[in-house]
Formats: sequence, C-alpha cells, structure tokens
Amino acid sequence: MASTSDIRNGLCMKFNNELWSVVEFLHVKPGKGAAFVRTKLKNLRTGKVLAHTFPAGTKIDDQRVERRKYQFLYKQDTIFHFMNSETFEQTFFDKDLLDAPDLLKEGIEVEILFHVETETPLICDMSAYVVLEVTYTEPGEKGNTATNAFKDATVETGAVVKVPLFINIGDKIKVDTRTGQYSERVK
Repeated sequence: MASTSDIRNGLCMKFNNELWSVVEFLHVKPGKGAAFVRTKLKNLRTGKVLAHTFPAGTKIDDQRVERRKYQFLYKQDTIFHFMNSETFEQTFFDKDLLDAPDLLKEGIEVEILFHVETETPLICDMSAYVVLEVTYTEPGEKGNTATNAFKDATVETGAVVKVPLFINIGDKIKVDTRTGQYSERVK
C-alpha cells in the first residue's frame, strides 16, 4: 500500500475495482484547510479518463506492471496479433484499445504493459514516430508552394496522411503516431 505522497505520472493503481494509470497529478496545499492531490486517471481497460481528488495521506493500492517488447505480426479483422521476440509468446489487442492501429506495419516493435499479478496485457505503446512508404498520392503541381498546401497520401499500411505537395509515390515519410500527422521526409 502506498499513500498520496507516492503518486507520480505512470503509477498504476487499483481504484474502484479497476486498474487506472496516473496521467497527471498536482499536490495542492491551500492556505486554509488540508492538503490534497488532484489527479487525472486513465482506465487501462477502456481508455476513459477520470478526474479525481485524493485527500492527503489517503492509502492507494498501487499495482506492479511490467513493460515487455513485442513485435506486430498481423491483423485479423479488428484483432491485432503481437509476438514476444524472446519467448515467442503471442498476445492480441482489439483495434479499439490501440492508439494508432492504422500506422502499424508488420514487424514493427512495440511495448506492451502487463499487469504482473494476473499476466494480462493492458496497454500497447508504439514508438513516437514510424517510417512508412507512400503507395499512392496525386502528383504535385510545380510552383504551388507559396502556401502551406497539403494533399492526401496513402501509405503502405493503408492509412491516409496529409503531406506537402512535393511528396511523391515511393517516398518514405516519418509519421507521428500520437497525432497521425506527417513529420518529415526520410531519405
């Protein structure tokens, strides 16, 4: 058992019989009254974010979690299959539980957060950026670069990303997995 003084970003706790992760916290000590901790908690099963205030000194039930490296294998309907590179153990996630399922390319490395006591997978974290090849885009127009003009480009995973006009078919681009936006062209 931990107390509110142990709260930090990323801490996993059991709250209302569910597993939650601390996204944001703030220790507040007002001039009058008792101190408290304002938090934003993310449900590790549903992804729902909840704002909650804990009085100072409240006991919290912290949980042990472990990050393991997995490799994306394939997609079957809305289920995404992953394999541990060391033990060859496989696990899977539904499309709704992944942050950027459209940007997952076969063979890409991800980190999966496991609850140690029950050995259940909780969250699948991708790297911040992924490099993908453009498979289709309209040709850019010469001289139309005075403004920040963008066009649609389909990448090898099937996702559509807005890219600058100078990007052509066959170019490799770096895409931000958190926002799904174009970042830069890769040589």
